[in-house]
Amino acid sequence: MLLNSTHTQLTSFLLTGVPGLEEFQVWISIPFSFMYLLAVLGNGLVMATVAWDRRLHEPMYLFLAMLALNDVFLCTVTVPKMLLIFWQGPSPSTFPACLTQMFFVHALFLSESAVLLAMAFDRYAAICVPLHYATLLTGSVIAKVGVALVARSVVVVTPGVLFILRLDFCRGNVVHHTYCENMGIAKLACNSIALNSVYGLTAALLTTGLDFVLISVSYWLILRTVLRLPSRQARTKAFGTCGAHICIILIFYTLAFFSFFTHRFGHHVPRHTLILLANLYLLVPPTMNPIVYGIKTKEIRMKVIGLLSPNKMIQE
Repeated sequence: MLLNSTHTQLTSFLLTGVPGLEEFQVWISIPFSFMYLLAVLGNGLVMATVAWDRRLHEPMYLFLAMLALNDVFLCTVTVPKMLLIFWQGPSPSTFPACLTQMFFVHALFLSESAVLLAMAFDRYAAICVPLHYATLLTGSVIAKVGVALVARSVVVVTPGVLFILRLDFCRGNVVHHTYCENMGIAKLACNSIALNSVYGLTAALLTTGLDFVLISVSYWLILRTVLRLPSRQARTKAFGTCGAHICIILIFYTLAFFSFFTHRFGHHVPRHTLILLANLYLLVPPTMNPIVYGIKTKEIRMKVIGLLSPNKMIQE
């Protein structure tokens, strides 16, 4: 720790893992390792399938590939470091490395939410306004959406990270967490973190909160349209697909918002519960997304089976 007359500057943080569960961290690492492996392999298969088959270069599959790529980055930013802590104990992280991880954790979470919104709009356009689908979601529009979601993440997350630089740290450098999280680091400061808290809450409500509202409206319109379909078979198929998507979306936002609000206001919630939730909301969706979206999307499912068993004749 370096000191000067007016400012306390940390050179590194010490990440300790899950407080209170140190004796069980090796066992906790087993399901987390399995989920991470499943997330990387599953999302990798989805990306490879979409990339190799030009017939899948359509909006729905391109958005699915974007989600898969984001999922791989999202869990890779946190899980390897987390597993190292579980296996070897507390691990140091330099101040720049910690800020970098913090930036990517929050930016990738925001882009995940944005991709889910884009996928909901894609399904809305395909089901509710099919005659305008081709004109609404052209190749150039999809490319612009990709650039926009990256830009939004950078613009929203950067000020939150910069606000960390204005803080004076006087409460040590021990972070009871598995990764560098904005408020977890800010709470080590000895001056006011009201600005950090207000900005984080406002940014979350205006981005992921608004995304969730728009996704909910999209699926409500989709379900309303599906209920009007004359074919019972078509309704059943649409309900099956939309139901699985809604479950994944609910898991993503429920875990995220519960973790976010309890970290700020849930002082009565045990710390180890907060830390485990903070890890699960970054790992469960990347693990579940390729399973649900891949299995429920016939073209993806058949292509993956073809990749794994190229000589096997598949009939369906």
